[in-house]
Amino acid sequence: MLKNLSTALFFIMMLTGSIIAISANSWMSVWMGLEINLLSFIPMLIFKNNLNNSEAALNYFLIQAFASIMILFSMTLFLMNYNLFSNQLSYEFYFNNLSMNLIYLTLMLKLGAAPFHFWFPNVMENISWMNCLILMTWQKLAPMMVVSYLINFNNFYIMFILLSTFIGSVGGLNQTSIRKLISFSSINHIGWMLTALMFNELIWFIYFFIYTLLNSAVIFIMKMFQIFYLNQMYSILMNSYLIKFTLLTSILSLGGLPPFLGFLPKWLIIQSLVSMKMNFLTLFLIITSLITLFYYLKISFSSLMLVMEELNWMFKSFYKNSSKYFLMIMNLLTLTGLFLFIDLIYLI
Repeated sequence: MLKNLSTALFFIMMLTGSIIAISANSWMSVWMGLEINLLSFIPMLIFKNNLNNSEAALNYFLIQAFASIMILFSMTLFLMNYNLFSNQLSYEFYFNNLSMNLIYLTLMLKLGAAPFHFWFPNVMENISWMNCLILMTWQKLAPMMVVSYLINFNNFYIMFILLSTFIGSVGGLNQTSIRKLISFSSINHIGWMLTALMFNELIWFIYFFIYTLLNSAVIFIMKMFQIFYLNQMYSILMNSYLIKFTLLTSILSLGGLPPFLGFLPKWLIIQSLVSMKMNFLTLFLIITSLITLFYYLKISFSSLMLVMEELNWMFKSFYKNSSKYFLMIMNLLTLTGLFLFIDLIYLI
């Protein structure tokens, strides 16, 4: 009982920290919100009190604490130049750009975007599925919103997009751990979401919402059967056609395969890129998305298409009404969502 109350308290504090950072009107408030979020999420990582969780929590804390220090340093540098270089415009311009780029670097480190992704797969590998979902979704929200406030989308920013989409697609090719594979997929999606921020926050919101929805469906099934490696899927997921079909559609939708729901936000981003005549970036994103889709297809067709005997005890543990209805709703959204929201393409 006490553990559940503690979890609820830290969860509410984590949400509050992100909301403070998003709604802040000063850099100090942004920093405070990010720190509240960090200090609330760390206890949630170590509730199970095993060595892997403790190691992941320590790695996450050190990286995020370093990023927070760099944000404070960038804030100080940004504010000092108004006093030090008020009569020297060239120096002021130089220090403004330097502090802005430092803020970009620290926010990308907090996001786990490439080339600062080194900590992200290792932390994901050693935490529970629910914490994986929080780390991939809610923990990305505040840093991305702060990035959108900077409004300085230069070549330095585009470099993060190119590296994130490339490393996220190539890094998952030879993975056997599902958590690491999903973490590299998340890095690829970070690149797409950073691209969406260049054009329209509404496109980014649509992408983030669909990305969260699809990841929730995949992780719901993985948590239900405690699946962590690809070879476990061969024997565990063969007991229900509904589970197989939900996982298949969610995974292919995450890969952006039409006509599934996950194709919609990528379509919106590609449409915006083409209208801005950013042809190289468009082609690069499409190619890396196809590479990502390859390892999604590897998961889908290597395990979910096999036919094996059904396990009756799995049926009993699975067929609870809430689980069943959730999977059916996810199937409906994944299959028909693209057609339901097709008007967005003409409105945005």
